[in-house]
Amino acid sequence: MSSSRRLLIAALSLAAAGAHAQGAYPGIGRAATEAEVAAWDIDVRPDFKGLPAGAGSVAKGMDVWEAKCASCHGVFGESNEVFSPLVGGTTAADIASGRVARLTDPAFPGRTTFMKLSSVSTLWDYIRRAMPWNAPKSLTVDETYAVTAYLLNLGGVVPEAFTLTDRNIADVQARLPNRNGMTTAHGLWPGAGLGRGGADVNATACMKDCAPEPRVASMLPEHARNAHGNLAQQNRLVGAQRGADTSRPAGAAAAVAAAVPAAPPASPAVALTQRLGCAVCHGADRKIVGPGFTEVARRHAGRADAVDYLAAKITAGGSGVWGTIPMPAQPITSDDAKLIAQWIANGAAR
Repeated sequence: MSSSRRLLIAALSLAAAGAHAQGAYPGIGRAATEAEVAAWDIDVRPDFKGLPAGAGSVAKGMDVWEAKCASCHGVFGESNEVFSPLVGGTTAADIASGRVARLTDPAFPGRTTFMKLSSVSTLWDYIRRAMPWNAPKSLTVDETYAVTAYLLNLGGVVPEAFTLTDRNIADVQARLPNRNGMTTAHGLWPGAGLGRGGADVNATACMKDCAPEPRVASMLPEHARNAHGNLAQQNRLVGAQRGADTSRPAGAAAAVAAAVPAAPPASPAVALTQRLGCAVCHGADRKIVGPGFTEVARRHAGRADAVDYLAAKITAGGSGVWGTIPMPAQPITSDDAKLIAQWIANGAAR
């Protein structure tokens, strides 16, 4: 049973419990609608159960890729400073054998997605539910087929004139470079035909004389703190990373945080950037993928048409102003774009 189906069963169980509770507690709980269940039930298994009907060509996939994917993954899947490469490291011999030889080659330490990928369904499913980064689940079914076809073409699996469909995806699976590189003989693939079933980890729950609190078994001793600089600042600048500030004694950050009064509520513009996920790519005052908001404010300080200019850039996207990584067009209203632009033009105060 897939994780999505387990979630469905849990949701339906809760809905049934809620329906039962309505007698004693009116207005609490209701049965899940068919549309709500369908919205959750989108997983695609390695045997392609759950794969919706659809089609997408390599050419269409290139258009979608350049508009919505290349900003993070590079024009040809070679990536950039944001993510690791998706394509590369596979050969025609790997396609014939189903095992990527360079995975066991110590002279080739790089590991691209296509070197490790063993099932087309994994690629298709992940693109559909998680991409693009700033707008997951926004691709249509046909766009998902198209993007998958484009990546398969970059990996040499399908030709340029190919159209991927629900009817030929199993044939494509038979050409995946590392299709024979995964085992299903473990508990992550339960069920006849997919694996042996059973749990990967077996443990006995503590029923008496249990420890009152967990014991920390690993820690950084004081003499080792800051030995190689502040580790919190050495995390990869992607997403909301957390790390220990090793330039100060343990617990110092918590003490400082406790002494700092609670921050006031965010302004409407800041709240909007948080809701739209702008902080995924833009820090308050530092670059993540794109420049920090205060960096943009400083560059355009004093510009008479700053609000209109910034609103247009937010809506249309583009590249070349802050580097080669393009910002995708943002599907927001002109009023929202101007609200964010006005906030930036005023200095991007938090």
